[in-house]
Amino acid sequence: MEVEQKIDDALYSRQLYALSHEAMQKISSTSVLVIGLDGLGIEIVKDVVLAGVKSVTLYDNDPVQLKDMSSQFYFTESQIGTKRSEACVQKVVDLNSYVRVSAYYGDLTESFLKDFNVVVLANQPLTLQTKLNDICHRNNIHFIASESRGVFGSIFTDYGDKFTIVDTNGENPASYMISAVSQENPGVVTLVDEQKLQLQDGDTVSFKEINGMSQLNDLPPQKIKVISPFTFSIGDTTSFGQYTSGGYVTEVKQPKIIEFKPLEKILEKGENLFFTDDSKFDHPSSLLAGFQAIHRFNQEKGHFPRPHNKADADQVVAAATEIAKKYEIELKESLVTSLSFVAQGDIVAMAAIIGGVTGQEVLKAASGKFSPIHQYAFFDAIEALPNDFNTLAEEEFQPIGSRYDGQIITFGKTIQKQIENLNYFLVGAGAIGCEMMKNFAMMGLASGLEKGLLHVTDMDTIEKSNLNRQFLFRSSDIQQLKSETAARAVKGMNPAINIKAYSTRVGPDTENFYKEEFYNSLDGVCNALDNIDARMYMDSQCVFYNLSLLESGTLGTKANTQVVVPRLTESYSSSRDPPEKSIPMCTLHNFPNQIEHTIQWARDLFEGLYKNASDNVNSYLTNPNYIDGLNKLNSNVRLETLSSIRSSLLDKPMNFQQCVIWARLKFEELYNNNIEQLLYNFPRDMLTTTGNPFWSGPKRAPTPLKFDPTNSLHMDFVTAAANLRAFNYGLKGETTVDSIRKWATDVIVPEFTPKKVKIQVNENEQPAANSNSAEGDDDQSGKILRELPQPSDLAGYKINPISFEKDDDSNFHIDFITATSNLRATNYNITNADRHKTKGIAGKIIPALVTTTALVSGFVCLELYKVHQKKPLEAYKNTFLNLAIPFFAFIEPIAAPKNKIRDGFEWTLWDRFDVQGDITLGEFLKHFEEKHRLEVSMISCQVTLLYAMFLDKKSKDERLKTKMSTLYETLSKKPLPDKKYLVFEICCTDMDTDEDVDTPCNHYSTTTTSTINTIKSIEI
Repeated sequence: MEVEQKIDDALYSRQLYALSHEAMQKISSTSVLVIGLDGLGIEIVKDVVLAGVKSVTLYDNDPVQLKDMSSQFYFTESQIGTKRSEACVQKVVDLNSYVRVSAYYGDLTESFLKDFNVVVLANQPLTLQTKLNDICHRNNIHFIASESRGVFGSIFTDYGDKFTIVDTNGENPASYMISAVSQENPGVVTLVDEQKLQLQDGDTVSFKEINGMSQLNDLPPQKIKVISPFTFSIGDTTSFGQYTSGGYVTEVKQPKIIEFKPLEKILEKGENLFFTDDSKFDHPSSLLAGFQAIHRFNQEKGHFPRPHNKADADQVVAAATEIAKKYEIELKESLVTSLSFVAQGDIVAMAAIIGGVTGQEVLKAASGKFSPIHQYAFFDAIEALPNDFNTLAEEEFQPIGSRYDGQIITFGKTIQKQIENLNYFLVGAGAIGCEMMKNFAMMGLASGLEKGLLHVTDMDTIEKSNLNRQFLFRSSDIQQLKSETAARAVKGMNPAINIKAYSTRVGPDTENFYKEEFYNSLDGVCNALDNIDARMYMDSQCVFYNLSLLESGTLGTKANTQVVVPRLTESYSSSRDPPEKSIPMCTLHNFPNQIEHTIQWARDLFEGLYKNASDNVNSYLTNPNYIDGLNKLNSNVRLETLSSIRSSLLDKPMNFQQCVIWARLKFEELYNNNIEQLLYNFPRDMLTTTGNPFWSGPKRAPTPLKFDPTNSLHMDFVTAAANLRAFNYGLKGETTVDSIRKWATDVIVPEFTPKKVKIQVNENEQPAANSNSAEGDDDQSGKILRELPQPSDLAGYKINPISFEKDDDSNFHIDFITATSNLRATNYNITNADRHKTKGIAGKIIPALVTTTALVSGFVCLELYKVHQKKPLEAYKNTFLNLAIPFFAFIEPIAAPKNKIRDGFEWTLWDRFDVQGDITLGEFLKHFEEKHRLEVSMISCQVTLLYAMFLDKKSKDERLKTKMSTLYETLSKKPLPDKKYLVFEICCTDMDTDEDVDTPCNHYSTTTTSTINTIKSIEI
């Protein structure tokens, strides 16, 4: 029996949260054969090797050609004539040391194929596809055949007669809190009205932690029938005990078995077509015929149809028409003509898209995780082709003997030259950034001698967990800057690319680095960011400088892309997702009911105990104004902070044993005393004013914990808490369990007596005002200040604050949060979470897969082609996808909304008033009146009010004679910015209607000339 491979959690951290350890174990036991190592094939290889399969065997004995380098990023010109598999095998070996990689040069016999779990063909003849698929189907070998032809692609899957999907969507099982269960047939389950039921009729659920009707806890999974958004029925509950309180119902995912048919049968009947784009519902059937037709042409002529050749295309269309009759479909001849024109085309964008989806299909075949494509999928991006594509001259698309021939065949020489001479800014060199840089290098973007240049910035350094997705990096690059390392890597892929790497973040504070001249030199911006603030900032810069923005993001198997086109679409910031729902503080502090609540509580406790407390002490010792600032705070906050400082300074440990004593007492405080206090305020039998039990619905009555030195969870808390405190004070920690257990057991714990204190029950509840309490707090604060040692007495002393770090397994951070959370969960009878789940929630780890990242980069590049052809709005596509289901949606971007001042005077977010030269406020107002019939009633710049109609006459008269730049410097008390312009927000009234109107912002040049393109200009 094969030994189960150990999964490197640090390397596969993000992937494990997108999949699972069980899925990863299956993937790491999977052997894959990839046949065909052009751009599509190497994309598939890259993705599955990074994903951590057991082994990958490369097969392609064709010689490397220059045109391969349109998308094959592991070939160099020096390798032309070498066998493809031989040329790139070492580069693949370097991707992941856990994966066995080899090249094979023999025959593709049945006995050879039997050594593999998954066989993948990339851009192989249809006859070979059917032949090898027949062998694989008979031997229960999972089979995938993918093709990338210009802007067209296809994927065929066959996972056998009976393939088991263990998890159809990859979502966490839905779980709901119960408020009632009826005793009837069928029994009706009512949920707490905090979240609506997302299950459907026939779904199965299990029950746990139900009080009264405890028989439900022991039942096997039950099928449900949905009644309403908050109720569903199950079986007969008349014989069960009466429901009293508590309980959860959790979805139980059931395996699903699906049947696959061999390729030959699919081609015979034209069935099992998978639709990737609902707006192109009639394309798959035509492409099914069209792909067969170009393969028939290739078999007869020895080559695929010539680029943009009408005679060849007519033959292909004729063959496709014949095939279409068999399927009884109406052929879209123009679509098949375009397919014929680009059949020899090869672009990296399509290789990334088809390769990313295929790589994910390999993982599905290996693990049974997620729903596979069933069975034949086609994709096209004909809207990216040049305008009047079918009528352009054949010469425009003929190869010129360059590495970009695959792209020239697809888009033509004119667009190729445009791409080469683009000046682009890539913001981020992480997962998406690496994929984009690879794509740009293959496209030849920024390789032109006229003005081609790629700027890339990323302030982060490389970590081990990055290596699973950020394929330009190797283990030897850890701790190096991402931007510089990635730049070197893609320069090796295409030496012609002109690239500059930066490590300066983008933001308002770096506008003296990324200056006006920098943005004015750009042709576009591509975001590869992982946070909303930076995205919104770059979006605002693109709007201000009228630059296109290519935006994208991933979350495990989910992803989206957005294209922002100047003067055409809305911007990224025009529509945003609602903010993430936060946990109410009263729930967090006193009434948790989910493990997420206790994990967040533990995370907050970590910050309070080990970072904030230390920061407060250090500030007290080093900042002379610290106490003055503290005095401005709420009296209760001030008292709490000073108490913490006193405790940290006066009760500082001298050795590790004292750290253990502190941790043992902290256990008592958190898990016994605080719970006793809560139950003192709200006894278990307490009723509300309406006569209902207080402890009901989402409120779960807690149980105090008694410290047990034989309980591993109790000892985990003491060990982690003590070691973290030791680090705070520069003491040597220990992990010797026997010593820690003895010290913790010997601690004398004071008896706890509940106090009369007010505990907040509802989030909106206002604490009762109590002046006496405030005065008492002030008295106590004064007393503590008198007790504290003076900072001068502790010169040079400091406590080491601890910044949370989730990826170091030896630092006790996740150990502390796991134990802390699970103890509180035990208080409230909440099912504990393992370390892996706790780490994901506490560390806010975003699930990530290299397959999704690769796919997204391809969709972004398709939009880049369109942007620089100045396509109409309907040609652009914002993409929303989920590879787990799988689901693809392509949505036309929303047009920039128009704001109307009056007939003939409309503006969008892309417009602004441009004022050239430094003028007085009076001149400024006069020109708005004369040019636009607008009376300016207020002018502000950032937070400075420069002018308002309600000012007194003296102030107004003085300002009217003052130049705008001087007015800004005087009132803001700031010098003019280096960027040589100011942005004014103005309020105006239409002088014709006397109505207030919305107007665009005002770009005011503080010099006599401006390099900014004017949109609506006021000429001075």
